[in-house]
Amino acid sequence: MSISNRIADLAHEATEWRRDFHQHPELLFDLPRTSAIVAEKLRAFGCDEVVTGIGRSGVVALIHGSQAGTGKVIGLRSDMDALPLTEITGLAHASRVPGMMHACGHDGHMAMLLGAAKYLAETRNFAGTAALVFQPAEEGGGGAREMIADGMMERFGIQEIYGMHNGIDPAGTFSVRGGPTSAAADRIHILVEGKGGHGAMPHLAADTILAAAQIVIAIQSVVSRNVDPLEAAVVSIGSLNAGHANNVIPHTAELRGTVRTLTKDVQALVEARLREVVEKTAETFGAKATFTYIYGCPMVVNHATEAEHAALAAAAIVGVDNVRRDKPPTMGAEDFSFMLEARPGCMVGIGQGGAFGVHHPAYDFNDEIIPIGISYWAKLVEIRLAA
Repeated sequence: MSISNRIADLAHEATEWRRDFHQHPELLFDLPRTSAIVAEKLRAFGCDEVVTGIGRSGVVALIHGSQAGTGKVIGLRSDMDALPLTEITGLAHASRVPGMMHACGHDGHMAMLLGAAKYLAETRNFAGTAALVFQPAEEGGGGAREMIADGMMERFGIQEIYGMHNGIDPAGTFSVRGGPTSAAADRIHILVEGKGGHGAMPHLAADTILAAAQIVIAIQSVVSRNVDPLEAAVVSIGSLNAGHANNVIPHTAELRGTVRTLTKDVQALVEARLREVVEKTAETFGAKATFTYIYGCPMVVNHATEAEHAALAAAAIVGVDNVRRDKPPTMGAEDFSFMLEARPGCMVGIGQGGAFGVHHPAYDFNDEIIPIGISYWAKLVEIRLAA
């Protein structure tokens, strides 16, 4: 493990930042405390420029290297928002806000990037500019898309962009791969309209609950019988609402679900087949289905060259044997994908171990990996912005 003495010294301070963020979670774009603290620290560290309000509540800081010879700008991104979960860890630094907690490690992501900011602002052992991007609303709000729409890439001249997310791989390891690493996350909404009636006289009605139940079963064939077995797709219904009484056949039923895919071809195939299966299944039971497909977060697709840069920086910190290059993609989603559509870049995974994965009410970020993450960010800047 290659951790500089200065970064090792920063680790305790960064841990305190992390635990403070953890105690005071905020959701989506509504990050007044979080954004203010991030901006305050970046200014205190001596960053050359700190801009707030990008993408509504995002923060971007610039640090110029001390060496001449390049005008290159690379971006380093951390997310900031928490989740609407009730924490059950019982830790001293547990969330103080009812119904909210940092259950995805964004508190740790902020602490690591802030630590890197402090180190880079002190050392400036690089040429060009590091742009530190603190993003709101990763958890379903499209914060990356909002920052891009606000002109972030052009305003700050960002030419490459890099992200990092924790996972349950062993602490002290990284995972890096080119190509798809996580899935597109789309939503489906199905409104089934039939003919309401008395539960004792179903022959006089068009039963929307029966039609909806058959739709749930039928759409499971879309992946198993239409998608190449060597490809990947997931279709899940997460909500079915219909009726209020035990003796009334409701006139309508409503279903909501998620679709996850790793290629645009499979995404288009699944959308088309879902529409056909849903509409025809409803017709079979004398009902009508209105099918709506809502495109959400696209696939995270790492650029090959930038993935190699990221792997080189990770190996310089933890050794090449601790950088996994063959980890399969996940069907989870990450809105860093919007940034990778706008600029070349790479999202890496940093292992933290632990018994509970992200989005679990007993999850907590592993503070022991904070100096590893800080070191990775610093090394990546020094490699990519070498004179």
